[in-house]
Amino acid sequence: RQEKSLNLPVDEFLEKIRGKKVVKVYNKGKWIFIQLSDEYHLLLNLGMGADILYHETDQELPDEYQCLFQFTDGPSFSCKFWWIGRAELLPDVELPQHKATKDIAISPLGEEFTPEYFRQLCSARSQIKNLILNQKKIGGIGNVYIHDILFRAKIHPQKVANTLESCKLDNLHRIIQENLKNAVERGGLFYEQDFYGQKNGFTREDFLVAYKEGEPCPECGNTIEKIKTGSTSSYICPQCQKL
Repeated sequence: RQEKSLNLPVDEFLEKIRGKKVVKVYNKGKWIFIQLSDEYHLLLNLGMGADILYHETDQELPDEYQCLFQFTDGPSFSCKFWWIGRAELLPDVELPQHKATKDIAISPLGEEFTPEYFRQLCSARSQIKNLILNQKKIGGIGNVYIHDILFRAKIHPQKVANTLESCKLDNLHRIIQENLKNAVERGGLFYEQDFYGQKNGFTREDFLVAYKEGEPCPECGNTIEKIKTGSTSSYICPQCQKL
C-alpha cells in the first residue's frame, strides 16, 4: 500500500519475493530477520513499533497496514508500522554489508552476553545509559525498559561506566537479563499485540519508576523525577540513584 515502506520498487519487490518459502525467523536488535529460500532475506524494521499480524485464510484483514504478505495456501501476515518502519528484501550475500544492521551488536539475552563481555564494554568512558542503549554495543534494549533496569541496580543513568565497580556491573548484567526475560514472558507491553493478535500484559503498574514522575519511590518513598539525559529522558529516584 505504501511504496516508501519498501527498499525496492513494488514490481521488483513482488517479482523477487514471489514463490519463496519462509525458512527461519529471528531477530537482530530491533529488526526481524525472515530467512527465505533461494538465499534471500526479508528484513522488517519496526521503527518505533509495529503490528505484525497473522491472518487465517478467511479472516478479515485490518483496516490499516503498509504491507501484506500472502502465502500460497491462503493465510497471510500484515505489517502496520507505527512510525518510520519498513520492509527490505535482499539476497543473503548483501547481508554483511547491509548498512542498517551490519553493526548491530549481540543480544543481551544471548549466550555471548556474559558478565565478562559486559565488564569489557563498560571499560569505556561513556554514560552508562547511553552505553546500554547503543545498538553497536548491545543489540535490542530500548528506552522503555532501561529506567527500571538502572533503578534496580541503584545506578544513576549519567554515571560514567568505567567508574563502576565490578560487583556493580555484574549485578547490572544480571538485572538486564532478568528484566528483559520478564518482559518477554509477559509478552511485551499492554498496548502491543503478538503475531496472533493477542494483547500483552506488561502494564504501567508493572514499572517501578519508569513513567511515574511525581509518584513515591517504591524503595524509599522519595519523589520520582524525570530528568534529561542527552537526547532522551530518564525516570529516577534521586535518593536511590545518586550521581
